Amino acid sequence: MLDELGTAIVTGRLPAGTVLRLEELQEDYGASRTVAREVVRALEVMCLTSSKRRVGITVRDRCEWNHFDARLIGWQLDNENRAQALRTLMELRWAVEPTAARFAALRASPEDRGRLRALATRLQTTAKARDLTTFLEHDIAFHHVVLAASGNAMFCQLSDVVAQVLTGRTTHGLMPPEPQPAAVAMHVQVAMAVDAGDAEAAERAMRGIMEQARDEVAEQFE
Repeated sequence: MLDELGTAIVTGRLPAGTVLRLEELQEDYGASRTVAREVVRALEVMCLTSSKRRVGITVRDRCEWNHFDARLIGWQLDNENRAQALRTLMELRWAVEPTAARFAALRASPEDRGRLRALATRLQTTAKARDLTTFLEHDIAFHHVVLAASGNAMFCQLSDVVAQVLTGRTTHGLMPPEPQPAAVAMHVQVAMAVDAGDAEAAERAMRGIMEQARDEVAEQFE
């Protein structure tokens, strides 16, 4: 029920200003009042809807949504408008991750540096084996460590957003059968630069990863 309503809102089938009634939702989905209320509460947490007594449940304007919610991102990537969603998310990553890599090089703990080195090696191994499922797990972990090691809590909270983008690219067939060797090499460069405390090199390598990912996504939607 939540997935269907959320998808209907993000795709515009339920446009801003649409008023929903709890009783009608119960009837449409064969749901109990308790379940319907929980679904509505979840939509409100994501700022997709607002509820007022004697008015009902109103779909909010797109600019008011919590665009960092992982479920909302998933719905946006799981429909025919995913190209625009991917572009928006790539622009966010472009703005944040190179800077996060720079700060990680300056602030990462020895444990963070060790994890990045290990993950870079695993990325190389799984890429050559064309094991995209395991590669995705290591890629998500790699970018999480960089964001967390930046020492900026707001950057770290973007980990779920990045994970959704990476997962969406894989599940929707937007990744090549074998990850690009150049991209994998740049992950290794990020890990080495962070390990060496080279902020310039870490930022430059991460920006290269963003450029390569941007170009791959753009080619898929030409």
